[in-house]
Amino acid sequence: MSADLAHIRQVMAEADCLYSNDQVEAAITQVAKTINGELAERNPVVFCVMNGGLIFAGKLLPLLDFPLELSYLHATRYRSETTGGELFWKAKPEVSFIDREVLIIDDILDEGHTLAAIIDFCQHAGASAVHTAVLIDKTHDRKARPDLKADYVGLPCEDRFIFGYGMDYKGYWRNAAGIYAVKGL
Repeated sequence: MSADLAHIRQVMAEADCLYSNDQVEAAITQVAKTINGELAERNPVVFCVMNGGLIFAGKLLPLLDFPLELSYLHATRYRSETTGGELFWKAKPEVSFIDREVLIIDDILDEGHTLAAIIDFCQHAGASAVHTAVLIDKTHDRKARPDLKADYVGLPCEDRFIFGYGMDYKGYWRNAAGIYAVKGL
């Protein structure tokens, strides 16, 4: 069942722009500088978390100036909904990372259930260290684990329903050039 496009367009028309395209791009550049300084000599395997991490990874990877192996994984709790459910693996990593450092690139650290499960998966599968990079870290006290923090964060965000730069509203607006909050959410 496809979404009502008039509603989808209305959501964008009424949305609050939290970060402009230029602000997001500057944050990505800063994340890249930090990662370059810390991981360049560690030969990491980099995993993009699909679909949300796609745009952040696509913007970040060309700014990383060291050799790396790239793959993807796809785990979700949302399935085009606005609230999360049980973790569902659509595609597990296909590159070996036994005794390797791993960098996971994702769009957002919200409650962190998905990211925590991915970190646990990588650790149990033999990664020597797991690093995480997220474009957005949502500020609230509902994290899956109190100690769960991303190693590299582009921007903090208030506790609202957001979309853009890979994050979606009911499957739409991942392509929005900026970070937007749904009016009233």
